[in-house]
Amino acid sequence: MAKRSQEMTEKRDNDVPSMNMATNVVDEKSMSVTSSVYGMKERTAVYREGLGAVLIPEGMANKDLVLIPNREKLMTNALYPYGDLDPMDTVFENIDYNRLKGAVKNAFDQGEEDVKKTRSVLVIYKDHIVAEQYKEGFDKNSLLLGWSMSKSVTSAVLGVLERQGKISLDQQGLFEEWENDERKNITLRNLLNMNSALAWEEDYAGISDVTEMLFLDADMSVKQREKSLVGKPNEHWNYSSGTTNMLSGFIRNQFSTQQEYLDFWYEELIDKIGMRSMLIETDFSGKFVGSSYGWATTRDWGKFGLLYLHEGNWRGAQIINKSWVDFSREPTNTSNGRYGGHFWLNAGGIYPDVPKDLYSCNGFQGQYVLIIPSKDLVVVRTGLAEDPDFDVNLFLKEIVGSID
Repeated sequence: MAKRSQEMTEKRDNDVPSMNMATNVVDEKSMSVTSSVYGMKERTAVYREGLGAVLIPEGMANKDLVLIPNREKLMTNALYPYGDLDPMDTVFENIDYNRLKGAVKNAFDQGEEDVKKTRSVLVIYKDHIVAEQYKEGFDKNSLLLGWSMSKSVTSAVLGVLERQGKISLDQQGLFEEWENDERKNITLRNLLNMNSALAWEEDYAGISDVTEMLFLDADMSVKQREKSLVGKPNEHWNYSSGTTNMLSGFIRNQFSTQQEYLDFWYEELIDKIGMRSMLIETDFSGKFVGSSYGWATTRDWGKFGLLYLHEGNWRGAQIINKSWVDFSREPTNTSNGRYGGHFWLNAGGIYPDVPKDLYSCNGFQGQYVLIIPSKDLVVVRTGLAEDPDFDVNLFLKEIVGSID
């Protein structure tokens, strides 16, 4: 999907403890990869056009999924961000371009350095690209995995449903399995705030709820739904990828057919704001893996940030209600100002030299879409390293400081 070589993928993308121990065999004819570690635990992943790759569950055979999302991918004859044409050069008198250029350059490794591992940086001010840089081997057309930035996209899809009057933040009784126990009191707001009090272990270093879900489950929406309460909702903040995939299942329940579900994400959100490069992969059951597997170019990730910067409005069309955006950036109870409605926050000052109104989509290994309303600013950074190897506070301090 990303059109990168096996050599580059194994050397860079798979340069993670344990993962780099795998031996991978690519079969171009069947569009599959089979991997094993020292010949053991062999697994196969298969690519499906329009749906991305899927890891075939143990003991199951690949199946043909004939339904794929209908997409609107026609080029738009307008300048970025509202079209596909390269933006015009715009000079703002209040920007110190030397400082801005230095901030962006400093985000990348220099010479033989291999610490920050930045792949792309995009700075959008007042809807104009004022800085853009890519690591060698990447450019404006490169698809980049957002990992948990995908969670914010899932939240946005729910925001569209809320604007259409089909769901509400405080509705209860979200799943049939919860009807006869205390889980029936959990609200959609609780799930988006990650404080439902459902048991969940988000540990990628070993066998845990999240690794079992991502690497073993055929239907990733089920595992969190089956968990019991370990406290009271709104009193127990606990980050959970299982919650987001459960929400993907909740979205599926709003539609009578699989085709409607697949199309909705693209027709009503992704393609509507011109993120035509984006693809969210589905699990073996056909549900979007909204927790982790969203791909897009750096510029298209920037468009998603702009949708929120403009409070859910895209060229005069209200895609998401302003109240939903406000909810997204409102601190979750017990998160110490770190988390909102499937967005990360700076309300608690985790970035001390950056405005506290910053909120962001964050992903594994330092993927960021950073939104700073007080500065009319969206910053995208992708790479393979996060704090402390990549200093987000310093990076943003210098960018913000370059704008008077």
